[in-house]
Amino acid sequence: MLIKRTHILTALSLALVLPATALAATGSGDSAGFGVTGAKMAEIAPLQRPIDSFHRLIRISAQQIHAERLAALRKQRREAFATLPGGVTVATLESIAACESGGDPTAVSSDGSYRGKYQFDYGTWESVGGSGDPAAAPEAEQDYRAALLYAQSGSSPWPVCG
Repeated sequence: MLIKRTHILTALSLALVLPATALAATGSGDSAGFGVTGAKMAEIAPLQRPIDSFHRLIRISAQQIHAERLAALRKQRREAFATLPGGVTVATLESIAACESGGDPTAVSSDGSYRGKYQFDYGTWESVGGSGDPAAAPEAEQDYRAALLYAQSGSSPWPVCG
């Protein structure tokens, strides 16, 4: 994963501004061990606005990094779905998963019989090549196995959601 120049600049800014933030954050007196008195606070007060701007920059940068990660995950998911068996569409699988488990790959039915994103029972899971607990399998594997099942049986394995 490439580290963008803005991320490096943000980290450098943090390293430079952190000491000023710590000084400005201390109240009057020596409560944080910085030796800042009431008179010194008057000198530090003009730093508050740049500190607030810096905090806003950090918040915005974190949101951008999160958005980039989500976009990368979505792209990875689209690429994984590009080779689904039997011509099953992403929309079909997403619809089934949303109905069956709310899209949660770790979901387990109240009685424990149905497990994972597509609420497989153990027999059905094994019939499409799965092994172990469907709810413990990686999400991509659950998607693939559900696509195999859909290619074999259509929507009949999911009578309510298919």
